[in-house]
Amino acid sequence: MTLDLLQNYWWVLVSVLGGILVFLLFVQGGQSMLLNTPDPAWTQLIVDSIQRKWELTFTTLVTFGGAAFAAFPLFYSTSFGGAYWLWLLILFSFVLQAVSYEFRSKHGNLYGRRIYDIFLFINGVVGCVLLGVAVAMFFFGGEFTVSRSAMLDPSNPVVSSWVPTHGLEAIFNINNLLLGFAVFFLARVLAALYIINSVDADAKFYRWMIKMLTVSTILFLVFFLAFLGVLLTIPGLEVISSTSLATDVVLRPFKYFHNLIGTPAILILMLLGVGNVLYGILRTIFSKSQYKSGIWFAGIGTFFTVVALFWMAGFCNTPFLPSLSDPASSLTIRNASSSKFTLSAMSYVSILIPFVIAYIWYVWKKIDARKITGKRS
Repeated sequence: MTLDLLQNYWWVLVSVLGGILVFLLFVQGGQSMLLNTPDPAWTQLIVDSIQRKWELTFTTLVTFGGAAFAAFPLFYSTSFGGAYWLWLLILFSFVLQAVSYEFRSKHGNLYGRRIYDIFLFINGVVGCVLLGVAVAMFFFGGEFTVSRSAMLDPSNPVVSSWVPTHGLEAIFNINNLLLGFAVFFLARVLAALYIINSVDADAKFYRWMIKMLTVSTILFLVFFLAFLGVLLTIPGLEVISSTSLATDVVLRPFKYFHNLIGTPAILILMLLGVGNVLYGILRTIFSKSQYKSGIWFAGIGTFFTVVALFWMAGFCNTPFLPSLSDPASSLTIRNASSSKFTLSAMSYVSILIPFVIAYIWYVWKKIDARKITGKRS
């Protein structure tokens, strides 16, 4: 395998992990509902449903970071090491989640369940919005510079540097927030669909979940369509040449629009993804009976859509992390990747991924074999 093929292969794997991660954010979406349930018993129903899957989200996030570090170490050091306030806030929210599930139902809990429900709510909101902001930087860029020649300077081997706010500025970028809130409301949509699928409760609870699904769908469409509108109309950087020491880029009008319509694989994935999400939602809302399989259509659609967005960001001679401070510092899958030897060695390990996915699916089915009922488990 050539180096270019290995780089493409690992970007596809990172995209797959990103798609799985966004789908699994339904756990965070469910947590964001805990503070506005009209009945405390319903709060427990939601927790009983989603707490069986929270480890999968956290594990996938860690795996995503590990794959990014191994395959694209310059991206890892630049983003995770430079925009560290953004990532620290994300990780802190996930620590709150882990602590809450560990101690929420412990006997002798000094703080009561309400405090831990608030922690879960914080993770549900902050985790989703800020992960969306982090992904939005793939399109709208970050305030960093890269000096690859610094690797040869033992007195100051700092390759990348960020502006003094170290990622906080990205949180207040309106374009980044459009995707951040789109991810948040999508997580709530997926949570409502998953809870409908996994909980056998009375009709009143079902109607309330349909209401949550409807409101979240409207807000998701508002933010997602606004994000797409901005993305497909702004100019973007196009790589003319890229080496380990220098990257030449030009600004091209409607760059991401051309990436979308000019690459059949991306366009098909995007259309299939959006179509499946809408089908799963609309059939659940307008079904005369209690339709419970919408999560699978919406989940597959979410996966396809996220993969398509990752491919729009990384392929088609596009920097997947544009630099707003110095366009020549922008990161691509060519200049940010590991060596051919490292990528080749890791490719053998990646053969195990289908077996891991199969194991997750088996465990998922075993866990969901017993439905949650109106009785507290």
